[in-house]
Amino acid sequence: MILEEILKNINYNYPLKEVKIGLHWTAVVSKYCGLASTMIKEYCNDDEIIVDDKTIEEIAQWALSENITKASVGLAAINSLIDVDKSKCMEINASEIIIEKGKDKNISVIGHFPFVNELKNTAENLWIMEKCPQTDDFPQQDAQKYLPVSDVIAISGTTLVNHTLERLLSMCSPRSIKILLGATTPFDPVLFDFGIDYISGCIVIDSEIVLKIISQGANFRQIKNTGKVKLLTMAKSG
Repeated sequence: MILEEILKNINYNYPLKEVKIGLHWTAVVSKYCGLASTMIKEYCNDDEIIVDDKTIEEIAQWALSENITKASVGLAAINSLIDVDKSKCMEINASEIIIEKGKDKNISVIGHFPFVNELKNTAENLWIMEKCPQTDDFPQQDAQKYLPVSDVIAISGTTLVNHTLERLLSMCSPRSIKILLGATTPFDPVLFDFGIDYISGCIVIDSEIVLKIISQGANFRQIKNTGKVKLLTMAKSG
């Protein structure tokens, strides 16, 4: 599994300082402040996500849990420990890459991102797949129809939380350009070994402010507007 490979690469010799589960985003503070989209399991037992007396390694292992609330916390913990090689990153939003690479081509997007309307004037065909489809979206099960014929494929990092990323990648054409994006996405180059071409996420540069607004229910646009996160993209070399 991709997550198991990521977990092997982490240095866990840091304390678990804080966990904050907000309405939209979850944050874990250890060496750094890591984020992940908050995903709620229906009928979740609150006892399952108590972090008292847990180490950061134990919390990171939650990323493998079938309880997606715990998996959200686990991904945030992973992101709190990864040393991002900024020298290999560009300060560019994933949408710019999708627009550039997807001009007059078939584009699939897993997850309804705010920028999807910008893609309509770029793509030959645009297929947006979402668990809870909005207007013009397609249901997630249509991925098996559209991914094999897509030239550029943007996949939400939340697919690591719900453990669907590997299945989605298996549907993609080897020739396609694949982008894993969103603040949940870990900046671990091991993702390139599994067919990802671009890793696009963010790093937190002021955890105090970010934690405060996450606890107030902020969405990512509101977090970004604080100026306390930096959007970065890492490209596969060669």
